[in-house]
Amino acid sequence: MRSENSPDPSAPTGPAGEKFERLTGIMARLRAPAGCPWDREQTFETIKPYLLEETYEVLDAIDARDWRALAEELGDLLLETVFFAQMAAEQNLFRIEDSLDAINEKLVRRHPHVFGEGTAKTADDVKQRWDEIKADERKERGDEAGLLDKVPRAMPALVEATQLTSRAAGVGFDWPDIGQVIEKLNEELKELEEARETAGRERLEDELGDVLFVLVNLARFLKVDPEQALRRTNLKFRERFAYIEKKLAEAGKSPAGSSLAEMDALWDQAKRKL
Repeated sequence: MRSENSPDPSAPTGPAGEKFERLTGIMARLRAPAGCPWDREQTFETIKPYLLEETYEVLDAIDARDWRALAEELGDLLLETVFFAQMAAEQNLFRIEDSLDAINEKLVRRHPHVFGEGTAKTADDVKQRWDEIKADERKERGDEAGLLDKVPRAMPALVEATQLTSRAAGVGFDWPDIGQVIEKLNEELKELEEARETAGRERLEDELGDVLFVLVNLARFLKVDPEQALRRTNLKFRERFAYIEKKLAEAGKSPAGSSLAEMDALWDQAKRKL
């Protein structure tokens, strides 16, 4: 049964709904014959890069814990969604209401422990039930596509690997425990070292790819998002290297004109400070 504290999926949306309607109205006006020349010229293909750009700006705001910026960036991301839906409506493909109906119905259907009969005591229980319901939906649609076919190849490779391994694990194709993942990682590292001595570029690329793929699985077992983990490390590297540049500049030097020992010493300082 649905919890008394759970939101009613049929409840009115209130002010948020009114503001969303205003956004869709603004977008329709921008695309109208008397609207904005730039907006009217856009197509699905030309808007795609903006969708990716706005997604990464959302991630940057989260990493920076800049909540004011995040509110603005989420609005920008929402604009891209409305833009696509408006273009689809103009071609009689679908309307934004269809997208909203699809996600509302999906969320209710895949959370029976909240909106219907069912139990799920842990996040893992929820994930397992979600995957089971998703598989049932594919069968009902007569979807003959393979389990991994709907993972887009256009994704960043790290995100693609995460989705591939998660989907395979959802049907039991997985290591029994994290210890075996670590054993596999050591095995792949050994193969990479062997390839480094004798192999050409293509073999090295294959072996390094295998190492990265196992690391994605290790992250999954640790319940860590590898994309986010790497982004955090990238940010640390940016900050620490910027510290090195700053300190060298204060001494009238640049990284190119400094020794590795000098930069290593400053790196150690940065690690203690940042």
